[in-house]
Amino acid sequence: MTSLFHDIIFGPIHSRRLGLSLGVNLLPTESKLCSFDCIYCECGWNAEHRGLRRFNPREEVQRLLSETLQKMVADGTPPDVITFAGNGEPTMHPDFEAIIDDTIALRDKFCPSAKVSVLSNATQLHREGVRRALLRVDNPILKLDSAFDETVRRMNNPQNNNYSVRDVVDGMKSFDGQMILQTMFLRGTCEEVAIDNTVEREVAAWLELVAEIRPRQVMVYSLDRDTPCPTLEKVSREELQQIAARVEALGIPCSVA
Repeated sequence: MTSLFHDIIFGPIHSRRLGLSLGVNLLPTESKLCSFDCIYCECGWNAEHRGLRRFNPREEVQRLLSETLQKMVADGTPPDVITFAGNGEPTMHPDFEAIIDDTIALRDKFCPSAKVSVLSNATQLHREGVRRALLRVDNPILKLDSAFDETVRRMNNPQNNNYSVRDVVDGMKSFDGQMILQTMFLRGTCEEVAIDNTVEREVAAWLELVAEIRPRQVMVYSLDRDTPCPTLEKVSREELQQIAARVEALGIPCSVA
């Protein structure tokens, strides 16, 4: 069953990719707000969670994060990472850059060894403040699930009809390698339409973009939680490892989850 995050600060959870992760949700706590509507989103479909479209206030995020970090440190369990995720796309928040500045200051004060990560679908890279903020965090983790616009529309359902893989790739290239690329691999059907981004045509084209972007790391993964579309299939670890080996042949580290 898909579900929302009902708190501004959530966790900590043991992340497959990041370690002991304290989550920060900048999106509404009772609804979903995202520039994608991914067929595999653990929060469910956008239409299922319309509710109140209210971003969490910067001051409230700062207060709650400060209180939680102080408690975790006092308990001897500081987080490995502070991760911006939650009920949608965090970089849509109008005060995203300022919140990142607040978070870095709190991290430096209470748990300087912790990393700051942002899980983003990369749809807001055209906003200069978002790019600046992402360049200041330790781990800007940016999504690209396919090299083809048609596949992205099937897998991610961009809410902007003008979404373009080329525009996103150009935005990623502006990071000069100071970013992590994240890709979900899956197969199956959704609304009786076949979807499979593991076929050779998909993987080969995606690898060309990886070589062009040249991120400092690539993360490949498959389904691990419930999805709003029930007819999707998880890709095996062995298949993911084969894809990862092709990434590493480009001289780019690649992790599998």
